[in-house]
Amino acid sequence: MIRVPILMYHSVTDRPNEATRPLAVRPGDFAEQVAYLADGGYTPMTFADLVAALNHNQVPQKAVVITFDDGYADFHSHALPVLERRRMPATIFVTSGWLADAGKDAAGRPLDDMLTWGQAREAAASGIEIGGHSHSHPQLDQLTDAELRQELRRNKGLLEDKVGTPVVTMAYPYGYSSARVRREVRKAGYFAACAVSNAIAADRHDVLAVPRLTVARRTSMDRFRRAVEGRGVPLIYLRERTLTKGYAIVRRARYAMRQVSPGD
Repeated sequence: MIRVPILMYHSVTDRPNEATRPLAVRPGDFAEQVAYLADGGYTPMTFADLVAALNHNQVPQKAVVITFDDGYADFHSHALPVLERRRMPATIFVTSGWLADAGKDAAGRPLDDMLTWGQAREAAASGIEIGGHSHSHPQLDQLTDAELRQELRRNKGLLEDKVGTPVVTMAYPYGYSSARVRREVRKAGYFAACAVSNAIAADRHDVLAVPRLTVARRTSMDRFRRAVEGRGVPLIYLRERTLTKGYAIVRRARYAMRQVSPGD
């Protein structure tokens, strides 16, 4: 069985606000983590390249995927220079309505300073894959079918138009999806999507719900090494995995209740 760690980052900063603090990785820690991957002989890939390699059974030894969610401005100032120095590709899943210069397309409530369209283009030019992350960052599995289609297709269309590269992968906001959401993701033109799940990705996983490993502010180097090496991952992420399962049950029940009309 092929197993590949897919790392999920958000903000990379020494000065996070209260909203982003739990998932904000310090720049020094990020540089140390990237150095560990580079010096340990790992082969970094974009998420799209990993999916293509899986389809052709050509995944390199010690493959790893580095991903970022949302599109924070500190990706450009703190993460991108480290990746460029190490010549490491990565994938950033961008919420189009949150970008700093979204203008008339602005939507949702960004949690911190966000990338500009120009910075997203610079990242793409340096070998970073741009993926989708919805337009306004809602819980996709709670939307109506029409709202869901709008979120997915507007995001993909804006990214392709403004950045100028094909957008073929995406990540679910909050990691939330459902069979209905995944069907719409496929119809919108994405061929693969990331969840969270906190497990090592394997070729047995649904390509529209590929698991990732959370890297957060409290992720020590020892925990990072063990996660990447696949040592004791269920135990490392026991709390996160338990909460994820609980949230899934609640969300399914909430959506089902919304489908029942008051007269039923």
